[in-house]
Amino acid sequence: MAAIDGLPPLRAVIATHGLSAKKSLGQNFLLDLNLTAKIARQAGDLSQCDVLEIGPGPGGLTRGLLAEGARRVLAVEKDARCMAALAEIAAAYPGRLEVVNADALTLDATAHLTPPIRVVANLPYNIGTELLVRWLTPPAWPPFWESLTLMFQKEVAERIVAQPGGKAYGRLAILAQWRTEAKIVMTLPPEAFTPPPKIHSAVVHLARRDAPLYPADPAVLSRVVAAAFNQRRKMLRASLKGVAPDIEAKLHAAGLAPTMRAEEVSVEGFCALARAVAAG
Repeated sequence: MAAIDGLPPLRAVIATHGLSAKKSLGQNFLLDLNLTAKIARQAGDLSQCDVLEIGPGPGGLTRGLLAEGARRVLAVEKDARCMAALAEIAAAYPGRLEVVNADALTLDATAHLTPPIRVVANLPYNIGTELLVRWLTPPAWPPFWESLTLMFQKEVAERIVAQPGGKAYGRLAILAQWRTEAKIVMTLPPEAFTPPPKIHSAVVHLARRDAPLYPADPAVLSRVVAAAFNQRRKMLRASLKGVAPDIEAKLHAAGLAPTMRAEEVSVEGFCALARAVAAG
């Protein structure tokens, strides 16, 4: 394992501070500093950006972000055991790392950050999808972030980039692709982590679109998509009958056959349907 800075190897950091990964916190530590630097590079040039990192653990990705030149990093870590290890990184990069011991689901991170902002994180598995959905559904668009470079279970990553026609295609794909350009940029095997998870992982890069791909009211689109995929095996005329009393007419107006199923409808098709529903 090559060093990317003058700090100790991560295995030594974990041993020194007693940082065994906790399953209850969704922790799987990535110890190869070459890999963490490679993940940091997937976020692009960070020299003019503040970076939000969730769940740094012992700081492998944190060190990658700083070594790759991030202007400033805000690392939000719920596990108080990691604070001493992260403080050592902050001391090695004066003025460039702020560590907050908090729950990412309740903290307003924007109060600690200066735009432009990018989010780069090896997300804890147990809150990864929830955080992504929150970042994709802010009260106003565009959001506070320019891009998201996030590690997920590979299955979740495939759902984010899925195209119509497959089982992986669903609400997450539509939400992500409507408002961002999403692509898988890296895959990692279980043995890259300590402890090794039972599944492969993948890094997804989501670059925000300043305006969504097609016009639609976010609340109406969300309602239509949720209803369609909640009963994805049914034809749209059945799964969406609670959305509008004249749903077949709305489907025709959107250029969709009432006999189609949710997984056959593109992002453009769902947006057209949302506009038809919103028109009353």
